[in-house]
Amino acid sequence: MTLWTVLSLLAWFPLQEASLTNHIETLIVEEGQMLTLKCVISQAKESSLQWLSPSGFTIFFDKHPALKNRKYQLLHHSNDQLTISILNVTLQDEGIYKCLYYSKPVRTKEVNVIVLATPSKPTMEVSTISTLNGKEVLLKCFTKGSKPPPQITWLLSNGIELYGETQHTFEQDGKKCNTTSTLRIHAYGENATANCLVRHEGLQGEKLVVPFWFEDLGPDSDSDSMEHSTLSFQSSQYPTLPVMEEFSSVDINTTGHEQTSQKSDFTTEANPSSLEITKKKHGILLLTLVSLLILVLFIIVQLFIMKLRKAHVTWKKENNLSELTLESYRSRSNNDDTSSQEKNGRSFSHKCGMKYIITSYMERKSKNPKENIQDATSKQEQNHLPETNV
Repeated sequence: MTLWTVLSLLAWFPLQEASLTNHIETLIVEEGQMLTLKCVISQAKESSLQWLSPSGFTIFFDKHPALKNRKYQLLHHSNDQLTISILNVTLQDEGIYKCLYYSKPVRTKEVNVIVLATPSKPTMEVSTISTLNGKEVLLKCFTKGSKPPPQITWLLSNGIELYGETQHTFEQDGKKCNTTSTLRIHAYGENATANCLVRHEGLQGEKLVVPFWFEDLGPDSDSDSMEHSTLSFQSSQYPTLPVMEEFSSVDINTTGHEQTSQKSDFTTEANPSSLEITKKKHGILLLTLVSLLILVLFIIVQLFIMKLRKAHVTWKKENNLSELTLESYRSRSNNDDTSSQEKNGRSFSHKCGMKYIITSYMERKSKNPKENIQDATSKQEQNHLPETNV
């Protein structure tokens, strides 16, 4: 058996050996970077070292690769050390790697690798909406492809940093996340700004920022034409360098009646009255639709019942008529049968009487022919006798 065959068997049949020590180390690496796995055994003698993947397959057995994958590279091998690298790390490379040192008993070292996916450059969408209390500006900042989910905040020009309404949507693999943060502005002053800040572990303390100046919306007279329009701003249009804390010292510059209160310039919370009214409208609309649906179903059921009733009445009438017709037919047939029997009896008796008369007459005639002849002769003789006078 060749060495390659042994390594192939080791790659396809994971080893499960009892370990003397179980040391777990955690490594965090960004997606696309190189991962270095180093296994050093103290007081090691001449023995074999082996790296196993999270799925349990052998990556390297001593200096011999077991998987035909160029992303796994051998960096160093000795009696007490086996160091390998994984190029272009992806989320599929995440998991627990094991280094086995074949002594008696087998010694094991585990490395938990966590792969981070940095979010994409954030994009901001600005739109104006009409409410019962006037115009409002809706700011949406979203980014995609991050693991774990990023943290999105809003930094206003008065130095206040706050959270918006954040929504996380995971992709099909269930690892990467798309995040959207929404901020609703009711009022703003001149030279006012709002910056979308994105923080993530993969950014190593830096932030991605998308600034927005409200003066880009134009004067209030043109706000009607922008009611249903949307403006998009991407971070690529602005520097994506770390945001310094000097933003916290920026104040809102307002004129006229807006200088009386800086807090009243920005209404960042969602308008509760408008939300309640919207919810009520949706609830009323839903109830109306449900009521109409129930009414239509009720009408359909009533029409169906009426149709069934009409069909039943028609069927009952036809059944009664058929029964009456059958009874009359039966009575007529019975009457016809009795009358025909009577006629047949009478004709039979008449025929029998006539036949009896004829037969009796013929018998009498056949029995007394001689008597008739004698009578005739006697009559003739009487006629020939001379008359005597006394």
